[in-house]
Amino acid sequence: MQILDTLLDSLNYDAPVRDIRMGPFQTAVHTRWCALASTPHEAGPHHSHFPVKDAGSLLEMTPRQLTAMAKSENLFEASIGMAAINSLMEVDESICQSVNAADILAEKGKGKKIAIIGHFPFVPRLRQVAQELWVIEKNPSGDDFNEAEGAKFIPRADVLGITGTAFTNHTMEQLLQMCSPKAFVLILGDTTPLSPILFDYGVDAVCGTRVVEPEILLKCVSQGATFRQLKGIKLLTIFKDQV
Repeated sequence: MQILDTLLDSLNYDAPVRDIRMGPFQTAVHTRWCALASTPHEAGPHHSHFPVKDAGSLLEMTPRQLTAMAKSENLFEASIGMAAINSLMEVDESICQSVNAADILAEKGKGKKIAIIGHFPFVPRLRQVAQELWVIEKNPSGDDFNEAEGAKFIPRADVLGITGTAFTNHTMEQLLQMCSPKAFVLILGDTTPLSPILFDYGVDAVCGTRVVEPEILLKCVSQGATFRQLKGIKLLTIFKDQV
């Protein structure tokens, strides 16, 4: 978990813990800022019968304790930890662009081989521009490939999009190690830390979410909003070659 350790070491933990919400699709933590991570669909391979062990007492934890949950094998707890990391992240918006991840992947992947970790709504669009497209999904459907098959395709990809939930399930480093050194690698989704630190690990762009209206966002999360239904956020991208 070297990447997680580096991210944790970069944080300033001098902040209050203001709020924590876990909806069916999104998890939000409000410390210095309010931030998001995707809520997993299952707890993970090693968990107790409690989805979140300390549920009801999390606001009594320190920011450092919350962020440490990102290393938990319980994916619900790890999601809270990732949202906590993002809530403490110092984001330099002067180096960010308001560019959609789908647009980047379509541009970079035109006529090339694209691999996507996670089935996103824009997959049909990429099929129209890619030479080949491989969608690798934990719960595959249709033309998706399962995780085991992904190892065959990731090294062959010219462009790779990785869901930020790979931080939550602790597969990010394994996935990055499979990538061709020549591939353009993008990490996307609300779990993605908007941090240039990721560029030290072979990533070329990070596409994440910045909460600009915490009260509105927290209501959406609590009321079961999917990512597309969220309000009070903006999408930001940082490119390695522009930092």
